[in-house]
Amino acid sequence: MAADAPRVRVVWGEALTGYNFGPQHPMNPIRLDLTARLCRELGVFDVPGVQVVEPSMPDDVDDFLSWVHTADYVDAVRAASADPASADTAYGLGTEDDPAFEGMHDVSALIAGSTVGLAQDLWRDEIDHGVNFCGGLHHAMPGSASGFCIYNDAALGIQWLLDNGAERIVYVDVDVHHGDGVERVFWNDPRVLTISIHETGRVLFPGTGFPGDIGGPDAEGTAVNIALPPGTRDGAWLRALHAVVPPLVRQFRPQVLVTQQGCDSHYADPLAHMALSVDAQRTAYAALHDLAHEVTGGKWLALGGGGYELIDVVPRAWTHLTAIAAHRPIDLDTELPAVWREHVQRTFDRPGPPRMGDGQAENGHVWWRSWESGVDPDDAIDQSVLATRTAVFPLHGLDVWFD
Repeated sequence: MAADAPRVRVVWGEALTGYNFGPQHPMNPIRLDLTARLCRELGVFDVPGVQVVEPSMPDDVDDFLSWVHTADYVDAVRAASADPASADTAYGLGTEDDPAFEGMHDVSALIAGSTVGLAQDLWRDEIDHGVNFCGGLHHAMPGSASGFCIYNDAALGIQWLLDNGAERIVYVDVDVHHGDGVERVFWNDPRVLTISIHETGRVLFPGTGFPGDIGGPDAEGTAVNIALPPGTRDGAWLRALHAVVPPLVRQFRPQVLVTQQGCDSHYADPLAHMALSVDAQRTAYAALHDLAHEVTGGKWLALGGGGYELIDVVPRAWTHLTAIAAHRPIDLDTELPAVWREHVQRTFDRPGPPRMGDGQAENGHVWWRSWESGVDPDDAIDQSVLATRTAVFPLHGLDVWFD
């Protein structure tokens, strides 16, 4: 990990907690507030080179949303935002996953605009890393809401980069759910390589993202899907990630790396069936950060995403993410600040986690077996990885068996 102080912008403001589907919805914005509080208490926001900026969006909202979303869909979101009872389910609004709420359009556009703003800052070389842990709303489709996502901020940020001269962008999605919305937008665009590592769609929403899904006719090999079985644990998941992501990113040579760090792959998450620890998630974030420095000169746009264990997982995971972007990674055995834990106790009548890790690391590291060490054709993880490598590696001039 680079030791010099980077130029980092982190988007945060209380307005972002307005992205609120209601108290019974899994995507409670308290997770964002707790993350910002933890970052602040651990001094991450005060690291030299880190600038915390208020969320913002371009002046012409309709114009920037149209880069990805259809005009009729934006109109439907506006209408549902003004009158939630009128939400049109034909656009995925007013559903159990995406219930309409007052102000939905404005706050969704604010999240999206903030990600676009960070993309602009990166491309103009004003910053090295941009972090929007309130973003990463990767399921939103051009013409509909989906999976708790209204506007696809990741796709909008990537589209701005393409429209302003970027020729090669890699998007890596480590959310437990397939990054289907971003993949859909760039399905047939050879300038964007989308890589998603997720629990198989055979058992989990959105039911897509299989190894044979490799992109459109003009962009074969630029959609990459690593579909893993339920119950995948730290070492196996990291083995799969490293067997696919670094070789492809190095070969594609992106100018910007955009990543989505959904932390719902954690063993305590209530909506999925994977078995990762915060320790492994931190390890993955550090690997992606290092890859950005190696391949893009450090141009890294890091986003949040899913994560529904609101107290024990999301705040720790995304504080680790922000600290890594600040080049001040936090040791896994660091105790959580008493002020933060007391706030959790007062607010939720339960203690917060005692330390920044789950005790799964050895000497600060979670270890995995490299792909080069050998392949076990009877192992379910290796079968999944081999299926992905077989589908896409030859299209990039890479060997299926060896890097």
